[in-house]
Amino acid sequence: MQLDDFIEDFQRDEAAEKRRLAEEKSYEITDYLDEVEREFEQAVSGDSMFGATAPEIFVGRSSYPNVSTGVLSPVTDGNAADFATSGQWYQQGLGVGDVLQRRTGLLNSTRSANVDVRDVWDGFVGVQREVAIADHPVDVEVGLDSEPDLDLSLDDVGAPTGPRASARSADLAENPHVPRPVKKTLEDDDWQAEGAMSYLYRRGFDVYDINTILSAGALGRGQDRRLVPTRWSITAVDDTVGQFVRGGIRNAPAINETEVHYNEYMGNRYWVILTPGQWEFELVEMKAPESVWNPAGEAYYLASAHEGYEGRTGYVEETAGAYYASRLGVLEHLKDRGRQAKCLVLREVTDDYWAPVGVWQVREGVRNAFEGENGVSETFREAVTQVTGQLPISMGALRRKSEMVAGLQAKLSDF
Repeated sequence: MQLDDFIEDFQRDEAAEKRRLAEEKSYEITDYLDEVEREFEQAVSGDSMFGATAPEIFVGRSSYPNVSTGVLSPVTDGNAADFATSGQWYQQGLGVGDVLQRRTGLLNSTRSANVDVRDVWDGFVGVQREVAIADHPVDVEVGLDSEPDLDLSLDDVGAPTGPRASARSADLAENPHVPRPVKKTLEDDDWQAEGAMSYLYRRGFDVYDINTILSAGALGRGQDRRLVPTRWSITAVDDTVGQFVRGGIRNAPAINETEVHYNEYMGNRYWVILTPGQWEFELVEMKAPESVWNPAGEAYYLASAHEGYEGRTGYVEETAGAYYASRLGVLEHLKDRGRQAKCLVLREVTDDYWAPVGVWQVREGVRNAFEGENGVSETFREAVTQVTGQLPISMGALRRKSEMVAGLQAKLSDF
């Protein structure tokens, strides 16, 4: 499809775009907290709680190496596995409010622990690690030392965590089933974490599963196995798996023409421009003024990060985890095609993205941008010029922030 025709499909009703944020929120979360509090009272018997635990854990980063480590247990109705962060949330069409409701229904039963776990498989930390490596929700009984704190904890990298309570103990009520590939990584004490992650990915484990296993300190050389704070493990897995996938397309032929792909999810708009050439990648983020992401700004806040054919050597600061999540989505698409390309991802964060739910939505937003039709253009410049007409910033502003766009010859109209 020619790019002109492709872009016409995205002309928007500005009146609909300006709907009130209060209407979007509908105060559902506030009302839902009252319901959750009642369900907690029913689920907690004395000082203990019994329930199915989603195959997900949480490891904090404050006071590292002595961290808060928790088991996440749903206390509301529903399939326990549905509460764990997953690409299925995108397929199910969950919105911001839906994700916050699901996470509010998870009790984070926590204890303080040292990150050096090595062969620790007993006590609270042992139960947490068993939950992390299992391939289905595990029944546990948790002894609590305190009343749950019903506040949500929000993070721009990890999914929100729900109410938290100090745990005295945790005991398994069944024997967890551990997949054979995970057993293999555990049994090899000489296998570095990067290699084990790539192995699990090749065996069909998605990054969500690998992140949980890494966070529980179940990957890497035996003497080096440590709990990894959830925020760090998410980015580490996206980066490591991304590098592995990139290695598989280094010698692949380039795509034949410039393509423009688009997706919108949770108030995030993604334009993905692929153009012929050796691998190159850049993410440019645009965050609306007077939004929760740019509360004091009078103009859009711009952030970017870039890498060439050889990749990056340092951590991305400005775009943080969103960079690695979006890069993985692009690399997986190119791997499936057996091609390489130069890629520019433009992410517009609107007011409709009114609370952080984690970079999983960036990963899924980009992964699914390649579904359906795309636009084609004669040149990279033509694609950027036409897409910029759909953005809230000028070509001049984009050129000043983007290394890939900066290389294009400027015209007076760009400014």
